[in-house]
Amino acid sequence: MGVNKVILIGNVGKDPEVRHLDSGVAVASFPLATSETYKNKDGQKVTNTEWHNIVIWRGLAEVAEKYVKKGNPLYIEGKIRTRSWDDKDGNKRYTTEIVADNMQMLGSKQSSEEEASSTPENAAATDIENIPAEGDDLPF
Repeated sequence: MGVNKVILIGNVGKDPEVRHLDSGVAVASFPLATSETYKNKDGQKVTNTEWHNIVIWRGLAEVAEKYVKKGNPLYIEGKIRTRSWDDKDGNKRYTTEIVADNMQMLGSKQSSEEEASSTPENAAATDIENIPAEGDDLPF
């Protein structure tokens, strides 16, 4: 018995690449950077960055396609998977990926946009736009 569980919080390295299989299933992949900062023996700040290849499937892939962009902070939960293939020269190649089954967007570009749209000035403008003109059919 074993446990294969990964939890990462990091920043997206580039916009997700999304493919749709013949069956219509979406799969997205993108790099995620995690960083660790510490002081070395000389007291200098050192940052180590580790890059992780993230793969997500189906609905999560579609969410990533719409909303995940380079630089976004993300929370990823999943499992480690190593797969192999033969390259064009016949050499066996390997890659290790994180297959995510949970993804949450952190930070909040969207919430700051929502806050901007809920300011009193914008709310008033929206309310005025939604007032039916005389003679319009009312929904009640």
